[in-house]
Amino acid sequence: MVPACGRSRVRTQRSRGGVPGSNPPCETGRRGCRQCVDTRGHASHWSPVSCSSPLPTRVVLLTGPSGSGKSSLAARSGLPVLRLDDFYKEGTDPTLPLVEGSSDIDWDSPQSWDAEVAVAAVAELCRTGRTEVPVYDIATSSRTGTETLDISRTPLFIAEGIFAADIAARCQELGLLADAICLRGRPSTTFRRRLARDLREGRKSLPFLLRRGLRLMRAERGIVARHVALGAHACGGDEALGRLAAAAAGRHRSATAAAA
Repeated sequence: MVPACGRSRVRTQRSRGGVPGSNPPCETGRRGCRQCVDTRGHASHWSPVSCSSPLPTRVVLLTGPSGSGKSSLAARSGLPVLRLDDFYKEGTDPTLPLVEGSSDIDWDSPQSWDAEVAVAAVAELCRTGRTEVPVYDIATSSRTGTETLDISRTPLFIAEGIFAADIAARCQELGLLADAICLRGRPSTTFRRRLARDLREGRKSLPFLLRRGLRLMRAERGIVARHVALGAHACGGDEALGRLAAAAAGRHRSATAAAA
């Protein structure tokens, strides 16, 4: 997993919050006491940790079509985020799939992504609060280094990416899953948002982005249906934030909720 350049760094994330007018802490001063939780603002204000019995760290898998607003919503939540896009295979990997009838690499196929390593990173974050992850450059389709993601003992974090639902069943089996959410919107809106972002960030050439964008717009409803079949709940942004708050409050989904 460590690229030849060996560049590494540490990225520390904490739950962000602190809204004006929140309730004062209780006498124990313990983070996450039920008396201390203010249900307003970010999902990070909700904590499944009580003064008497702290719960283990769990993950919310946030998926949806490319350009559906996953990264923006994850940032709005105030929770730590694991970027699953960093687990893409490198462009020189011989196992990369091609778009049918084309020489383009199919970066929207789960075969272009290392699910096993992603699950290992999620599990390590839940167990220790730290993990080493690759730093991936989408423009060059390569891993440019590694970084240590440190979420400390935060009881909930988000793992977001277009393949998040593909690891829902495995995370459920390991007892790591708090929820799996798929953002759903209008395909035309997703197309415009995705193209603007990809051009702004210089991810790929314009012809490639247009070919991919039109293909994904036509396939978007099927993409969402696939994520639902894998165990994700499809919804809009407001409902997704509500589910994040519920998960952070300790109201985790049942063990039978993920698709078999």
